[in-house]
Amino acid sequence: MQFLIETLINSAMASAASALVVVGLALIFGVMRIENFAHGELYMVGAYAAWYFGTSLGGGYAVGFVAAVMVTAMIGVFMEVFLFRRLKENPMGPLIVTIGVLLVLQTAAAWLFGVNSNLLVDSPFAGAASIAGINVPWHRLFVIGAAIVLLGGLTVLLRTTKFGWALRAVAQDKDAARLQGISIGAISLLAMALSAGLAGAAGALMAPIVRISPYMGQPIIITAFIVIILGGIGSLEGAILAAIIYSTFFTFISAYFDSTVASIAGLCLMLLVLVVKPSGLMGKAQKV
Repeated sequence: MQFLIETLINSAMASAASALVVVGLALIFGVMRIENFAHGELYMVGAYAAWYFGTSLGGGYAVGFVAAVMVTAMIGVFMEVFLFRRLKENPMGPLIVTIGVLLVLQTAAAWLFGVNSNLLVDSPFAGAASIAGINVPWHRLFVIGAAIVLLGGLTVLLRTTKFGWALRAVAQDKDAARLQGISIGAISLLAMALSAGLAGAAGALMAPIVRISPYMGQPIIITAFIVIILGGIGSLEGAILAAIIYSTFFTFISAYFDSTVASIAGLCLMLLVLVVKPSGLMGKAQKV
């Protein structure tokens, strides 16, 4: 029973972190139709920013977290203004550019901090909570709670504000949104900043738990694309649901076998869902 509870808590934490990354990736794809392969590196940058501003400079975890969100959001704005916007008429241009940004961010992190830096951020929450006789570090519970708050806030933003209405309108039909007076450029800019900021927040949340390295974004981006396909491309609700299902599935398989078997099983799960429902769990089938 203790093993089951511990695995459930670990899967909840993994679901929380991956959901933030996946929702940001799904958001930018829905608005701009761009597969951002550099999204995992934004997660990595968020972790490094949390370490640098919070631990190295002594600002504390809260300062590091805010810095992580701001730094990644600014990188997102830079990518939109100076890269994506200039290549919007080239179907393959943005995709190739994201691969270039991926390599640049990886190389920059390796040059600045070392290839095998393996840094760790100090958690502001010392000790552990006792749940059914199991000691669970407070920071793991904080990750779960923070992700719920952030995703809940994002849901409120998208469903109850003019910005959310405009963003959903652009995602559904850019031409119709433009006719209604919505600035496509402004919405794309804000969406990219929001998407990148969510990845940075996820990196900062996980920084006290995982070892920070220049290549920590690779596994998370692979997971993110699998989850998006599972949930249904363009569906934020589907992305969250799929993140929970996949992370729980992966954590349990890893606990009983190992991560390699879990990765293979995760791909098999994705293929099974696509065979049964090609549009994903909550995706909408489109006529062609």
